[in-house]
Amino acid sequence: MRKKNREYVKNSKPKLTDRMRPRKSNRDYVMEQQNNKENNDRLPERGRSAATGRSLPGNMEDDDSYSDRIPGEVPRTPRGDLSRVEKIEGMFVPKSGKRLRTNRYMLYTSFLILLLFGGLIFYLARFTTYEAEAIITSPYNKRSSSLAQNVRRGSIKSANDKVLAETGIDDDGEEYRYYPYEDIFAHAVGYANHGKAGVESAYNYELMTSHERLIEQFKQGIRGRKNIGDTVVTTLDTRLQKRAYEALGSRRGAILAIEPKTGKVRAMVSKPDFDPNTLDADWEDINAEENNSCLLNRCVQGLYPPGSTYKILTALEYIEENPGSYQKFTYRCKGEDIVNSVHISCYGGQSHGEEDLSKAFAKSCNTAFVQIGSRLNLNRFINLNRKFLFDSKIDFDLTVKQSRFGLNSRSEKSDIPQTSIGQGNTLMTPMHNALIMCAIANDGVLIKPSMVDRIESADGVEVSRTKVGRGKRLADESDAKILQKLLRTVVTEGTGYAVNTDRYTAAGKTGTAENSGDGDHSWFVGYSNVEDPDLVVCVIVENGGAGSEVAAPIADELFSCYYDNEMYRDYRDRADDSEDAED
Repeated sequence: MRKKNREYVKNSKPKLTDRMRPRKSNRDYVMEQQNNKENNDRLPERGRSAATGRSLPGNMEDDDSYSDRIPGEVPRTPRGDLSRVEKIEGMFVPKSGKRLRTNRYMLYTSFLILLLFGGLIFYLARFTTYEAEAIITSPYNKRSSSLAQNVRRGSIKSANDKVLAETGIDDDGEEYRYYPYEDIFAHAVGYANHGKAGVESAYNYELMTSHERLIEQFKQGIRGRKNIGDTVVTTLDTRLQKRAYEALGSRRGAILAIEPKTGKVRAMVSKPDFDPNTLDADWEDINAEENNSCLLNRCVQGLYPPGSTYKILTALEYIEENPGSYQKFTYRCKGEDIVNSVHISCYGGQSHGEEDLSKAFAKSCNTAFVQIGSRLNLNRFINLNRKFLFDSKIDFDLTVKQSRFGLNSRSEKSDIPQTSIGQGNTLMTPMHNALIMCAIANDGVLIKPSMVDRIESADGVEVSRTKVGRGKRLADESDAKILQKLLRTVVTEGTGYAVNTDRYTAAGKTGTAENSGDGDHSWFVGYSNVEDPDLVVCVIVENGGAGSEVAAPIADELFSCYYDNEMYRDYRDRADDSEDAED
C-alpha cells in the first residue's frame, strides 16, 4: 500500500516547464559550448554515422556535408547542386533546418505583387501617352468644370494680337464670355456655354489653368479673387478672316487659308453662322429649325463631292504609273463619251478637241480624265488615296470628319469613271482638300496643320509653343513638281483665270461638283507665289455653280488681302525670329 502511495506521489509531481527551470548562468553556457566543440572534434571517420556507427546510405558516404555534420542535424543538399528555384526558396529556410510553411506563399505573393506593379506602370504610361490629353480636354470632364471655382477663364487672341474671346464681369459680379468679333470667328473660336466647341473646347483645360507668377496667385488668394487662366494665341489673322467672311457673304459654304510650309491656319470661315454672344437667347430657335445647321463647322465637318479638284490625284496616279510616257497622252474631246457603260459629258457639253494631259487638266475635261481613270491600276489607285488621307484620321486641333473614297478592291468597273472625276461615292472635307494642295505646294510633304501658335500666362510669359514638325511625305518631289506645272497651267490657260493677276502668281484647280441639291457645288483650291508658296486657299460654295465663276474669285480676294497687308512678310519674319530663339 505504501509502495503504491509512493508511486502515486512520484507520478503526481508536476513536470518542470521552461519557465520553472532555472536559467542557465553565463558559466554554464560557456561550458556547454566547449562540450559541443569537443564532441565535434571526436566525430567518427568519413562514411560512419556518429549516432549509430553504421555506414551512411547511398551517396551520403561521399558527401562531406554528411560526414561532418553535427549529430541530430537535418542533412542539407550541397549549395552547388541547388537549382535556381531551390536557391530562392533556400533564402527563406532558417539555419535550424525547419522549413517555414509560409515561405512558398510569401514567394508567390511577392511575384504577384511585382506583376501587378508592372501592370500598373504599363497602364500609367499608356494613359499618359494616348488617353490623358483627350480626357483632360473633354468638355464633360468634371474636374475641368470645377476649375472655374478658382480660375477665371483665360482669353483667346489672334496671331496679330487681337482679342477674340475674353471673360468679363457684369454689374452683379457674374462672369460672362464676350466675343468682340461676334459671328466672324464663330466656328473657329467656338463657344463655352451649351457645351463647348472650337478652340474653346479643344483648349478648355489650358484656358482654365493659371500659370501666373506665384506671388500674383498668392495675392489673389488673400483678396479672395480668382486666378486668371492662360491665354491661347491662335494662328488666325483677323484681317484675312474678316475678308473671307465678307467674300462668302450670305451664301452657304466654307473658306480655309493655310500656310503650306508651316501648316498654320490663317483663316477659317463657315456659313451659315451664329453669334456666340447671344447663343443663350438663340439656342431654342437654332434647335427648333430642322434645316438650320449653323452650328456645323463646314471646314472640318462638311463632306462634299470634290468634283474636278479631285483630278489632282487622278493625274498623280497616272504620272506615277507612267513616268516615261505620261506626256504622250492624247485624247480628242467631243464633249461626251461612254466608258465602262457609263455616259460622261464635259461641263456644259463643251468640246475641247485634241488634248494632251496638260490641256485636259487645264480645261478640266471630264471625258479625258474618265479615259485616264479607266487605265489605272485599281489597287495602286486605292493605296494612293489612302496615302493622301482618305478614310483616315486627320490630326488637327479640331475634330475633322474622315473623307471617304468611293472605290475598293471589289468595286465594279462602272464605278471608276465617276470616281476619277470626283463624283460617285467620294466625299471629302474642305480641310482635307486644302491639305492635299498644301502637300503638292510643299514639294510632296504635308506639314501637320495647327490653329494655335502658343500658350501664354495672363502676364505674358510663354508657357508652351506649337512646333512645326518635319512633315510626312505623300508624293515624290519630282511628281509634285510636275503637278505644280499642271496647276499653274490651269490659272494661265484654263479655268482658274480668276486668280491670274499681276499682283501675285498662283496655281490651283477649280471644281464643279454635282449633288442632290438645287445646283452644283463651286470649288477652288490653290496656292499663291508659285516659286516659293506662301498661302493655300480652299473655297467651297454650296450650290454656287461653276468653280471658275464663283469660288475662284473669292480665292482672289483672300490672296489680294494677304499681299495687300504684307502678311507674308510679317509672318516670315516671325518664323525666322522663332528659329533664332530656338537655336
